[in-house]
Amino acid sequence: MSRNMSLFPGTKAASRPSGSCNNREQDAPVDTMLRHHGRYEALIRQAVALPPMRTAIVHPCSTEALRSAVELRDQQLLDPILVGPERKIRTIADAAELSLEGIGIEAVEHSHAAAERAVELASTGKVAALMKGSLHTDELLSAVVAPSSRLRTERRMSHVYMMDVPAYEKLLVVTDAAINIQPDLDQKRDICQNAVDLMHLIGVEKPLVAVLAAVETVNSRMPATLDAAALTVMAARGQITGAVVDGPLAFDNAISIEAAQAKCIASPVAGQADILLVPDLEAGNMLAKQLIYFAGADAAGLVLGARVPIILTSRADPAKVRTASAALAKLIAAKRQETGNIA
Repeated sequence: MSRNMSLFPGTKAASRPSGSCNNREQDAPVDTMLRHHGRYEALIRQAVALPPMRTAIVHPCSTEALRSAVELRDQQLLDPILVGPERKIRTIADAAELSLEGIGIEAVEHSHAAAERAVELASTGKVAALMKGSLHTDELLSAVVAPSSRLRTERRMSHVYMMDVPAYEKLLVVTDAAINIQPDLDQKRDICQNAVDLMHLIGVEKPLVAVLAAVETVNSRMPATLDAAALTVMAARGQITGAVVDGPLAFDNAISIEAAQAKCIASPVAGQADILLVPDLEAGNMLAKQLIYFAGADAAGLVLGARVPIILTSRADPAKVRTASAALAKLIAAKRQETGNIA
């Protein structure tokens, strides 16, 4: 998609304000009721064209988790193997009238054992991805980062929401909203690079990263602004590669040309961000859920930075979000197999 497109029709996105900000053009009226989805479809088509990906569904002991595994199998996205208590899984499947024909089951006693066994399958190359079932996220990730798992890399693991926001012109990544509670500067660098690498995978050659804070100026009493400024310099020095990084930027300036112009912000990222790098988990989680519930966004969720992608979905996610999450994981796994790169 052209970088000259902006959030609102009739606005300019390429140059950022030049000269006096009082001389900017009057923008055309905005129809804020324009809403559309559909930005996942191309990714899903690419993923379906690949062979089904062998994936461990970790402790799928709910109707939603089992139904998701069956549907993703039927869509030719995943070749699932169910890791959990076999009797409980079959009882749930029978009650929900779900056919498990052709789906393997790795029988273990409980959720903790399911996480450990799934990690073992991934560590030994028997599955190419993990997908969270009905266990808690921290239970799964604790097994992933355990010293014996062999799934850790030098890169910090982080969560991304690949969001289809109806009012925005393109897919938008919000990170990290689920794993790193209060990341330090080095961890934010890894969180940023994980998201950038994901955008490369879906065809965005030079993603625009907005490092968010409450304000767009550096303030020594606001640590988020200091980290944002440092990350901007780190990208300029090659410590973050393959992206244009700028911050601090407030949320409105990151996604709205009008807001950036009103404040005379000269930035290559303002108004057209591909990635929103949040200060901490609380800010990211609230931002993502506000976009989901107030703006009607869809949010495909993944954990990156391990040797296999981890599909992290919520019980409240619609089927299309689960499908998009699986599609992204499948594209990542295929790319890693092609290049041999697991970072």
